[in-house]
Amino acid sequence: MKVLFIGDIVGRAGREIVGELLPGIRKKEGIDFVIANAENSAGGSGLTVKVVEELLASHIDCITTGDHVWAKRDILNIIDTEPRLLRPANYPAGVSGNGSVVLKTKGGIEIGILNLQGRVFMNPIECPFRVGMQEAEELRKRTGIIIVDFHAEATSEKQALGYWLNGKVSAVLGTHTHVPTADEKILSNGTAFISDTGMTGPLNSVLGRTIDSVLKRFLTSTPVRMDVAAEDLRIQAVTINIDETTGKAQDIKRVEYTSLSL
Repeated sequence: MKVLFIGDIVGRAGREIVGELLPGIRKKEGIDFVIANAENSAGGSGLTVKVVEELLASHIDCITTGDHVWAKRDILNIIDTEPRLLRPANYPAGVSGNGSVVLKTKGGIEIGILNLQGRVFMNPIECPFRVGMQEAEELRKRTGIIIVDFHAEATSEKQALGYWLNGKVSAVLGTHTHVPTADEKILSNGTAFISDTGMTGPLNSVLGRTIDSVLKRFLTSTPVRMDVAAEDLRIQAVTINIDETTGKAQDIKRVEYTSLSL
């Protein structure tokens, strides 16, 4: 089976290019299942009920998030009832929402999705390594096909988690830093890995925000409103081919789509 994992969707611009291009990408590339990190898809930070519904209507099968998932309180109206919306599994017990789920492709194949958040240079929540292993073992009772979104800052932490879950999951895919890395590979026990899948939205920006506003913040060291940019829209993602019998990844490929590429 072929999975498309879309890097962090930023703001309206990111949502619009997904809505425009994803149906064609699915058809052209023969995609069986689409996962997208969308923690910044509403105004550049957080999600709302309306945005979640829009993204799911855009042919995304599962939405993952990260530390900005709580940025808009409206998300609390849907995060407990929409199984296709995940928050990191290693938040403390009792937090709203779920960190993992098993869903089916249109062909009836079960796929597990696990969302984790890093701790290096980020909020010190529960250990992603211990929680990740526990969650993976539970998911494997249902399916051998498991995709992990590891939303983390440090490359070292991302690489370490990839090796920790090597052979336990089909893929460990990094998000959060918005810049695609060139280290995609298949680890020794069949787990696909990349440190960061990139960003979906305006490439002519600083991590999705307007260049002038970001420069002003760096130059003045004062609070500055940083609006989402709107130029040179791209979908940055990876595709993973997975053996349906073993759950092992056969290949991983970085991809980038614009309106001119389809």
